[in-house]
Amino acid sequence: MKIVMVLTSHDQLGNTGQKTGFWLEEFAAPYYAFLDAGAEITLASPKGGQPPLDPKSDAPDAQTEATERFRKDSAAKAALASTIKLSDVKANEYDALFYPGGHGPLWDLAEDKTSIALIEAMHTMGKPVAAVCHAPGVLRHARTAGGASLVKDKRVTGFSDSEEAAVQLTDVVPFLVEAELKRLGGKYSKAADWHSYVQVDGKLVTGQNPASSVAAAQEVLRLLA
Repeated sequence: MKIVMVLTSHDQLGNTGQKTGFWLEEFAAPYYAFLDAGAEITLASPKGGQPPLDPKSDAPDAQTEATERFRKDSAAKAALASTIKLSDVKANEYDALFYPGGHGPLWDLAEDKTSIALIEAMHTMGKPVAAVCHAPGVLRHARTAGGASLVKDKRVTGFSDSEEAAVQLTDVVPFLVEAELKRLGGKYSKAADWHSYVQVDGKLVTGQNPASSVAAAQEVLRLLA
């Protein structure tokens, strides 16, 4: 069981002068769910090397059992520091694709042609494609073999507009995940803000927010079982 996790290389939060990147819990929780299930995990990012961590996800109030485990795990830290380049990932070598969120992916991965091609290839091969929180935004340009939006008529979720408003970044992000998924024809639904919520439609798995990262990973494992 080989799973590739794709992380952002983007570290600027729009024009705010603040830093962004990937969200630690959304990486750590799925990483350990996959690792503990015996998966072989490859980490990739557009630029390769160490992906930028959203500093807010490193704050004391954002810590979980998975993030604490990561802090003590030198092997995981080394793997994260040496992600391979996304352009070196071959779809036929992996069984599933997983995108952790954080605001970073809205800027780079959502527009990255290599990422879009990888999503389309994995989907066409009938392999699970999963994204949590802001990462469902990476699906915005992905198409089916027939040319339709990958999310059209699919049950999906992702970071809600109300959650974006709660973190006061509605006017900073390049697009709103919920609004974009709806615009593309996705059957978007959500739970209350900050509650775990996952949607599975065929081999497409989407999670609403950081609290949904474990559940999203578990759905991927269920699809691979």
